[in-house]
Amino acid sequence: MDSRYLEKNVAITGIGQSEVGRPSSRSAMQLTVDAALEAIADAGLNPKDIDGVCSWPGDNSNGSSFSPVGPLSVMTMLGLNCNWFSGGYEAAGPLAGVMNGVMAIASGMANHVLVFRTITESSNRTSGSKDQSLAAKSGPRDGNFMWQWCTPFNVLSVVNITAMYAALHMETYGTTPEQLAQIALTTRRNAQLNPKAVMRKPMTMDDYFASKMISTPLRMFDCDVHCDASTAIVLSRRDMAKDLRHPPIRIEAIGAAMNQPYLWDQVDLTANAMPDAANAMWARTDLKPADVDTAQLYDGFSILTMMWLEGLGLCPKGQSGAFVEGGGRIALDGQLPLNTNGGQLSGGRTHGMGYVHEACTQLWGRGGERQIRDPHVAVCAAGGGPLAGSLLLVKD
Repeated sequence: MDSRYLEKNVAITGIGQSEVGRPSSRSAMQLTVDAALEAIADAGLNPKDIDGVCSWPGDNSNGSSFSPVGPLSVMTMLGLNCNWFSGGYEAAGPLAGVMNGVMAIASGMANHVLVFRTITESSNRTSGSKDQSLAAKSGPRDGNFMWQWCTPFNVLSVVNITAMYAALHMETYGTTPEQLAQIALTTRRNAQLNPKAVMRKPMTMDDYFASKMISTPLRMFDCDVHCDASTAIVLSRRDMAKDLRHPPIRIEAIGAAMNQPYLWDQVDLTANAMPDAANAMWARTDLKPADVDTAQLYDGFSILTMMWLEGLGLCPKGQSGAFVEGGGRIALDGQLPLNTNGGQLSGGRTHGMGYVHEACTQLWGRGGERQIRDPHVAVCAAGGGPLAGSLLLVKD
C-alpha cells in the first residue's frame, strides 16, 4: 500500500437508512436517529464506540429542509462522546462528509466515525414553503455571489442551468433524447425491485416523452424526486474493522479536486468538475475504470449521470449517449449496473449518501431481487457543476 494514500486504512463497517417517505410522518431527528442506530448496530458497535460524527452540509440553522440536522444535535441526541466532529457546506459536494470522516480516521483523530445525511424536502413542499433547493436561491446554500446574476435571466433553479448542460451536450456530441431517457428508464426498472423506492410504477419510453417539460430538454422524469429520509454509514480504522460484523469495505481512493471556478455557469459546461474529481481519485489507486463492477452515480438530473460516466472514464468523452443506448450495458445484468436501487430519479433524493449505502448493499450481497453478480469494486460519485466528489470502494 502506498503510504501517501491513507484512505486505504479506513473501511465502511456498517450502513443504515430510515424509511424513505414522500412525505414521512417522522421528524427529521427521528429519521436521523433511526438511520444512525441502524448503521451502528450493523457494524456490531454501540453508540459508546462512536468517537466521531460528520455530515455534509451540517445543520442549516435557518431550518432548511435541505439539511435540517447536523452533527452537534446528533451527538446530543445519541449521547456520544466524540474526539472529532465536523459539518459545513464548502466542500466537494454530497460525499464530502464521507471524505472528511475518512481523513479524521486516517489522521488518528477518531476510530469509528458516524457519517449521515438527512433531508426532508418532501415534507417541506407539502407545507407550501419554497425550498432553497428548488428556487429563491440565497446565501445559506449557494451564496448570492452567483445567483444574483442568474435570477434576472429567469434562471431560478439548478434545473435551468443543468438543462443548458444537456442542450450543449446534445449539440456537441449528438446525444439524443432517447439516449438520455435510458437513465430514467433504467433507474425506474431498478426501483421496482427496491421496497423503499418512492417511484415504483413501470415506465415506458412513451411515458418518459409524455412527461412534462421542466426546462428544455429536461423532462419531469429527468429530475430527481424529493423525499424525507436519513442515510448513515460507520467508518472505522481498517485494523479494527476486521474484528467487526462484516467483511470491511475499504476506501480504496477518494477524489475531491476542483480545477475550475466555483460557478455553475463558468465550469466546463459538458463536463463540469467531474473529471477533476475523477482524475484525482484514479491517481490514488492501481485500479482502472475497467475494474468497476457497479457504478452509483449522481442522478439529480439524468444528464449529470451521463457526464459522470464520461468524467470517470467509464466511457469515452462525449460517448455516454452511445454507451447507455438501449439500456443493456447499464442494466442489473449488464456490463456496468448503474444506480441499482433506483437512484434519486426513482429511489428518492437521498442526496449523495444513498449511493454509498447502495454500493455497500451490493458489495455485501444484500440487494435481494436487485442484487448483481459477485461485485468487488464499486464507484460512487455525487455532484454537478462545481460540486464533485468520488469514492472507490473495494470489498476486502
